[in-house]
Amino acid sequence: MPRFTAVDRKYLAFILISFRSALLTCIALTAGTFAPAQAGPSTEPLLPADSATLPKIVVPQLLDIANEPELAAPDSDSQDSGVQSSDDSDTAAVRPSGDLSSMVAQLKSSDPGTHELDCLATGIYFEAKSEPLSGQLAVGKVIANRAQSGGRFPPTYCGVLFQRGQFSFVRGHSLPSAPRSSRQWQTAVAIAKIVDQGLKESGVGDALFFHARYVSPGWHLKRIAAIGNHVFYR
Repeated sequence: MPRFTAVDRKYLAFILISFRSALLTCIALTAGTFAPAQAGPSTEPLLPADSATLPKIVVPQLLDIANEPELAAPDSDSQDSGVQSSDDSDTAAVRPSGDLSSMVAQLKSSDPGTHELDCLATGIYFEAKSEPLSGQLAVGKVIANRAQSGGRFPPTYCGVLFQRGQFSFVRGHSLPSAPRSSRQWQTAVAIAKIVDQGLKESGVGDALFFHARYVSPGWHLKRIAAIGNHVFYR
């Protein structure tokens, strides 16, 4: 093996470095001659940013709450029960209860409501307005018994009153007028409703006749009861 001097070694090192630099330069020049790889040819022209059309985003229109009908607040009772209440006209009227005095207090009114009840109340008023409630009920019961007698008397309260020669307060073809705002008339209306609806029994039962205590007509009839100022017969 030849031996190299220090000068020779420096000269060899210089050659190696020069060769290395030339090699790197050659590689760099070779790489610059190739184009970079692409995903594919582009067929659409590029547009400037200010002329590009952006996709539209559809925004739903808001409800016009100013024109929407308001919803009524739910009834708390209906929510609790789960049942819708019916109309007031479908609700049955509460029947009066208690003794005769309590019923009268609950049914007092200046308006009987029907023509027939008006006739019945008129008969009670003019025949028994100053009698105790039980006496007024008894007179009303006699009028009702006659209307329900099945042919012996007229079949209506008004017909019973207008039957010839039966009630002294009836004159001609019209009934006398009672003061509608008076307490006695309103009581007679209440008694008429009680009789008509059969809400209270009377001690006269099926009696069809009565007269005042201070007269003695000499009737050959069965005596049923004496209530207040009247005596009742069948």
